[in-house]
Amino acid sequence: MPLNPVVAAVTARIKNRSAATRSAYLQRIDRAREAGTARGRLGCTNLAHAFAAAGGEDKPALRAVRWPNLGIVSAYNDMLSAHQPLERYPAIIKQAAREAFAVAQFAGGVPAMCDGVTQGEPGMELSLFSRDVIAMSTAIALSHNTFDAALMLGVCDKIVPGLVIGSLSFGHLPVIFVPAGPMTSGVSNDDKAKVRQLFAQGKVGRDALLQSEAASYHGPGTCTFYGTANSNQMLMEVMGLHLPGAAFVNPNTPLRDALTAAAAKRIAALTMLGEAYSPMAEVVDERAIVNAIVGLHATGGSTNHTIHLIAMAHAAGIVIDWDDFSELSSVVPLLARIYPNGKADVNHFHAAGGMAFLIRELLDAGLLHRDVRTVAGRGLDAYAEEPYLDGDGQLAWRAAPAASLDLSVLRPAADPFSADGGLRRLTGNLGRAVIKVSAVKPEHRVVEAPAIVFDSQEAVQAAFKRGELKRDFVAVVRFQGPRANGMPELHKLTPPLAVLQDEGFKVALVTDGRMSGASGKVPAAIHVSPECLADGELARVRDGDLIRLDAEAGTLTALVDPAEWAARPLATADLSANASGTGRELFAPARACVGSAEEGAMIVGSAAFALHGLSPA
Repeated sequence: MPLNPVVAAVTARIKNRSAATRSAYLQRIDRAREAGTARGRLGCTNLAHAFAAAGGEDKPALRAVRWPNLGIVSAYNDMLSAHQPLERYPAIIKQAAREAFAVAQFAGGVPAMCDGVTQGEPGMELSLFSRDVIAMSTAIALSHNTFDAALMLGVCDKIVPGLVIGSLSFGHLPVIFVPAGPMTSGVSNDDKAKVRQLFAQGKVGRDALLQSEAASYHGPGTCTFYGTANSNQMLMEVMGLHLPGAAFVNPNTPLRDALTAAAAKRIAALTMLGEAYSPMAEVVDERAIVNAIVGLHATGGSTNHTIHLIAMAHAAGIVIDWDDFSELSSVVPLLARIYPNGKADVNHFHAAGGMAFLIRELLDAGLLHRDVRTVAGRGLDAYAEEPYLDGDGQLAWRAAPAASLDLSVLRPAADPFSADGGLRRLTGNLGRAVIKVSAVKPEHRVVEAPAIVFDSQEAVQAAFKRGELKRDFVAVVRFQGPRANGMPELHKLTPPLAVLQDEGFKVALVTDGRMSGASGKVPAAIHVSPECLADGELARVRDGDLIRLDAEAGTLTALVDPAEWAARPLATADLSANASGTGRELFAPARACVGSAEEGAMIVGSAAFALHGLSPA
C-alpha cells in the first residue's frame, strides 16, 4: 500500500521545518567522518594509553589499527532490575567481536535511576534532568575518539533517550542499542492496581501492598507494564536501532545472549572498516522520527515521549512538535492493549506476535516509511521478522505470525482497538498540553467541573485522605514544570483519583508536570506549557473556576470571563523546599536554563541549534 497521505504530509512538513538545522547537523557529522577515527593518527603516548590495559590479541590489533574498535557504553548497575542483566554483556560482546575480527572496549558508564524507586520522593526531581546527564556522559565515554562504532546498553525511562542524544553527537559512528528485555510475568496488572486502590482507601495495610508489588516486580529485567521503559524498546526497534525482534526477549536466556552477540558482530560490519558502513546520523532521519511517533500511537505508548522524542529529534537537527503528534494520531490505529491500556503485559504482547507483527501491519497499511536505513539493512522490512534459535541453536529470523495469536492483546490494522492513536494534543486558554486517551473510557474523556488548586501531589493526597474530594472536580496541580522542580512524575495521584472516578465522580487532572509512562484511566492534561514558573496561564486558575477538558475536541479551557481572566495576577509559589536535599542543589543551573516540555525540556540542547544561533522551539 502507498504511504498514507497524512504520514507523507507530516514528514514533508518536518523536513521543511528542519531544513536549516538538519543541514547544519549533517555538515558537522560529515566533518567528523572525514577526519576519521583518531586512533590512526594519535601520538604514540596517546595511543599507548588507549590500549595499555588490553589483553591477548586485542592489544596488537589496537596497536596496529588492524581491526575496528567497538565502544561499549552501559547503564549497568545491580540495584535496578532492568539494568542488572547488563553485567554479563561486555564479556559476551568482547568474545563475539573477536570472532568478527574486531575489538570491543568498555568505553564508559552512564547513570541509571529508576522512577519506580523515586516516585513521590525528592529524588524524582532529578529524574528528567538525568536524561541530559546521560547524554553528556555518553559523549564523555566516546570523546577519546578511538572507536569505529558503539554499542549502547540501556533500557529505562531517561536512559535510552539520553544514550540516543549523546550518540547522535557522534553520528558519524554506527550505533546499535542492546536491551536487557523484560522480566518474566508476575502478579496480574489488574490485581496490582486493585491493591493500590485498596491501600489508597485505607482498606489494606502496607504489608499487603508490599506483597503485591514484590510479586509484580520480582526478578531481573524491565517492569512488564507498558510504561516509558518498554516504550523505549519499541522505539529503538521501529527506528531501526535494534537488531530485529530484540526488544522483548527475556534476560538470561539463550536467545537473549545470541542477540547480544549478534549485535557485536553486526556493528563490526557497519563500520568504515566493514562492508556496510551505516552511520547513526543516516539511520535517525526525519522518516525514522515519524516512524517512532507512529509506533508510539499504535501501541498506546508513554506520554513521556512527547518530551523525549522531541529532544532526541533535536539532537539530529530535526524539529518536531505536538501538532505533529496530534496529526499523526488521527490516522494511526491503536493495535495493542498492554497495561495500563489493557490487562496484558509486554510478555503477552510479545507472545501474541510482538513487534514483528505490529511493524508488518503498519507497513502494509502504509503508515510507516519502509525505505529507511536501519542497522539490520533491508529497510524496515527486516523488522517484520522475529528472531529464534534453529535446531542447531543458531540465531535466525522468520516471518511474523500471519495472524495475531491473541486478539485481546494485539490486533491487525484492519481491525484495531480504535481507529486513532492513544496520544492527543490539547489547546486553549490554559496553554498547550498532551493527554493519553488509550486507557481512558470514552465516557470519561470530557470533564467539565470546578477546579481545586494544589501546588504539590502531596497536597492532593492529603485532601483525599481527609475526605474532601468526594465531588466532581478538576485537580489543578501547579508549579510542577521543569523550571519549577525538574518536572517529577505525579504517579501517586493515579490511585486516589481512580478511586474517586470509580465512585462515580467526574474527575480529571490538569498539570504542568508529568504523569508516569503508565498513565492510566483518569483523564490527565499534562505537560501544560508554558509552565507556571514561565508565566504560564495555568497560574491564573483559582479554586472554583470551571475547567473543561475535552479530549475529543482537543481543548483545555478555563471557562472564565475573558476580561476577568486577563486581569488576574499570576499566582506564585514558595519553591524553596525543592531547592536542596537529595542532590537537588546541584541541579539549580539545570532548572534555570531548561526549555519547555514541548521543546523537549532540554538543558544541553542540540549542537546543530546552538552552533547556528537557532532556537529549537
